[in-house]
Amino acid sequence: MYIGKAAQLSGTTVKSIRHYEEIGLLPPPQREGKYRIYSQQSVELLTFIKCAQQLGFKLKEMQAILQDHRGQELPWDLAMQAIDNKKQELMGQIQALQQVHDGLVEFELSLKDAQMQCQFEHVVSAPRGVLVSKAIQPGDVPATPARLMNSSDIRTGLSFLK
Repeated sequence: MYIGKAAQLSGTTVKSIRHYEEIGLLPPPQREGKYRIYSQQSVELLTFIKCAQQLGFKLKEMQAILQDHRGQELPWDLAMQAIDNKKQELMGQIQALQQVHDGLVEFELSLKDAQMQCQFEHVVSAPRGVLVSKAIQPGDVPATPARLMNSSDIRTGLSFLK
């Protein structure tokens, strides 16, 4: 079969197949003139490579597994060892991420606790000319001079600057 059909059957692309050949992951195919001819075994190897990539294997890791594979049976014992190694690596990453998650939860709780213990006071507007203080609540917008007075209050309040 030609390269397009091999790509279709294996779920890869023509470009990927050429790249795998170039880096030695896929043995060079038979040729008929200028056309590459792929066997069912090549399609199975391409499917294996695609599946391994989807499970997190890098091409370099697959090269180590397939380095002596030249159209022979897949080295299943090496593949199984690589899978075991990948699972251990992933478990380490999962544990590290769980620690980060636990740290974030603890940090969040300490911030909420600090927020509850520290009720800052700030000035809020009341009826014209009366100022009242109130504890800051989550979501409050801090008071600013412009928020405390209307525009005529600002003009009157600044009249002493003239």
